[in-house]
Amino acid sequence: MISLNSKKFSIIQIVLVSTIFSLFTCGTVYYWLKKQNEQAIISNSSKYCDYNIKRIKGLKFVKPILWVDENCESDNLAGTKRKISDIIEKYKQFNGVTCASVYLRANSQWTIVNENEKYDPGSLFKVPVLITILKMDEDNPGFLNKVIDYNIPIQVEKNVNYPSKTIQLGKSYTVKELLTYMIKYSDNVATVLLERNMKTETLQKLFSDVGVEVPNASSSQYLFTVRDYSFFMRTIFNAGYLTIKNSEYAAELLSQCDFKDGIEKGIPPHTKIAHKFGEAGNEVEKQLHESAVVFLNDKGYLITVMTKGKDMKTLSNLIGEISRTVYNDVSSK
Repeated sequence: MISLNSKKFSIIQIVLVSTIFSLFTCGTVYYWLKKQNEQAIISNSSKYCDYNIKRIKGLKFVKPILWVDENCESDNLAGTKRKISDIIEKYKQFNGVTCASVYLRANSQWTIVNENEKYDPGSLFKVPVLITILKMDEDNPGFLNKVIDYNIPIQVEKNVNYPSKTIQLGKSYTVKELLTYMIKYSDNVATVLLERNMKTETLQKLFSDVGVEVPNASSSQYLFTVRDYSFFMRTIFNAGYLTIKNSEYAAELLSQCDFKDGIEKGIPPHTKIAHKFGEAGNEVEKQLHESAVVFLNDKGYLITVMTKGKDMKTLSNLIGEISRTVYNDVSSK
């Protein structure tokens, strides 16, 4: 028979053991949470990024902001970066691609692949020309309505793999009409006429303002990294360099670009896109590039892809596959 005192003792033991166990459990949980918090603080401290604020210089009283960037790549885009890198390596191993670089900016975050490689921009250079011409119109209202005669044939040395419409000898065009041919159809002849009427110092100031090496007026070639080129697309869409009206006009022209053999292959039909492509290279090594803002409802992302390889069709397929991967990743977040 168990006595009342022994029952009381047993209850006291149970309560005591339970109390000790609870204190031990609470202490363990507290210690674990404290360590997790300390690790999080250390992790966040080690990944702290400064901001780069890009301003327009040369004005007397104000310094307009072009953009604000974190100096660090986004961890949220690390998975997408790995997928892009894997695609590029596959094409290098099996499809004769020499190299490729990608800059991606989505939801105010960015990542980059092969950022130090330099490329001949080809017709991508037409976007800085577009911005320069529009800036000249702001400085001299009515410049877009200036009429330019095309009376003397212009010989363009480039071999074009993606031909489109071109201006006709013996006709006259306004600057605004030439801009349409240059951007929508990537017409090299229209571009030459525009460059002949373009102020070199205005173009050079543009490069200086966005923070890209200023081109030498006497140089026959100018090379871009994928990040450098993306600055010009951002300059248009942030509407901080040109007036809002001219920024909107430039973006509208880019939305009419008739090139379908690159980024558009990787996105659903009828997706809104503003873009420009460029081709360069020689018989030994081809180059194909494209930069675009792809719109997703009320948001969008900027992607610039630059490639080198033996075959234009292969480079086109590479750009399309990268575009498809990026679209699927960004649209699912």
